[in-house]
Amino acid sequence: MAMKKINTLLLILTTCIMTAQTHPQPTVDVTGEGIVYVVPDEVTISVRVENTGKNPKELKQENDRIVNEVFNFIRSIGIKDKHVSTEYIRLNKNYEYNTKSYSYAANQSIRIKLTDLEKYEHLMNGLIETGINRIDGVNFSSSFMVKLESEARKKAMAHAKMKAEEYAGVLDQTIGKAVSINEQQSVNYPQPMYKSMAMMSDSSADQQTIAPGEMEIRVNVNVRFILN
Repeated sequence: MAMKKINTLLLILTTCIMTAQTHPQPTVDVTGEGIVYVVPDEVTISVRVENTGKNPKELKQENDRIVNEVFNFIRSIGIKDKHVSTEYIRLNKNYEYNTKSYSYAANQSIRIKLTDLEKYEHLMNGLIETGINRIDGVNFSSSFMVKLESEARKKAMAHAKMKAEEYAGVLDQTIGKAVSINEQQSVNYPQPMYKSMAMMSDSSADQQTIAPGEMEIRVNVNVRFILN
């Protein structure tokens, strides 16, 4: 009798599984988009000290002298040490085919995060005066990125839900819970145009040489809802 009950139970379970496989749950798949715009309030600047010559020891000493002046100037205008970092230090040996001799290039890259954009002109002019001779990048950002990304996600999900409800409503149906969510995110940063080194060294601190513009934070989601 016990064996018969077990066989009956297995038959019922098998029948249920086959029925579920034969009749998949209806769903509706939609995409949603959320966009948030913000004016940047921070900027990260990558600058470089670079010198070339025949004597590697002298080049390294000259680079070290300039970098020390750079760090002293940065501290003097109130930029915190945690916002300044050395990206790399390099000393390269190069062979010159025309003269059949070797030369050296010493360079050090420094990254500076500025949280007060009003100090930008003063910072850049001071860096030039201390001996910086390369600007590798100026990248704007926002100190509210986490909050803004969350806002964009909520907008994207609300957009997806609205579209799903519209599709279902036309069919006199409703949507149920979401069974899958897939996110894609992108941030479009402003790309500033800045003056050449020579122009910047001749400019006064009260001139405007950059415009931060506006950042776009975009989140796209693919959502699958149960269709009732």
